[in-house]
Amino acid sequence: MAVSAETLDAVLAQAEREHWSPLLFASRLLGAAADRRRERSLERRLNEARFRDGATLETFDWQFNAPTIARGQIEELASCAFVRRHDNLIVVGQSGLGKSHLLQGLGRCACVQGFRVRYTTSAGLLQDLTAALADQTLAARLRYWTNYDLLIIDEFGFDRTERAVCPEAASLWYKIIDARSQRSSTALITNIDFESWAEYLGDAPLAMAMLDRVVDGATIIKLKGQSYRAHRSGDERTDP
Repeated sequence: MAVSAETLDAVLAQAEREHWSPLLFASRLLGAAADRRRERSLERRLNEARFRDGATLETFDWQFNAPTIARGQIEELASCAFVRRHDNLIVVGQSGLGKSHLLQGLGRCACVQGFRVRYTTSAGLLQDLTAALADQTLAARLRYWTNYDLLIIDEFGFDRTERAVCPEAASLWYKIIDARSQRSSTALITNIDFESWAEYLGDAPLAMAMLDRVVDGATIIKLKGQSYRAHRSGDERTDP
């Protein structure tokens, strides 16, 4: 295990001050190197995840919609047991409730625990798969999106023009969900309820097949409450 010159100097200095035994010195030196390696691995996983911002569970405003957001359930999900089980997570609710913040926070928890995570939006995912369909690299891109332990897909159902821009949207969505089903975890953030999926995707049979695979064994959270974003904007407008 490689040890940097800076780490060696720091451990040597502390060993001299505190009169460590050779065994304690070796233990602390290797421990420091292992800690640094874990830090670098975490940095790589966080960079690979491509989170949209620095949202964490610690920075979430739990008080604003406290009666309708079950903090205990979210903190239980932060253990990432659902990722270990290859279960899915679906969060449904109107805009402005903090769905993206919560899921990115959970994604960071998964990175800390050693899982490979990828965050994307529905539009970004479809754009990637549509381009792959055009240049005949779809199989490779499906493997790419399937290889993550946790795939977080934000804004599903937010933009109905996706279907018009990408006529194959329903088929591509199904391919992703089917490829990941029971092999890895997918977290879906949406503002449309399940009964609206067929209309949104424009293909009722595929929507039903996709829904069956997504909800099988999934944790489903339906958020309600006031829009934090609208509330914050109102406060900003009333500031002197």
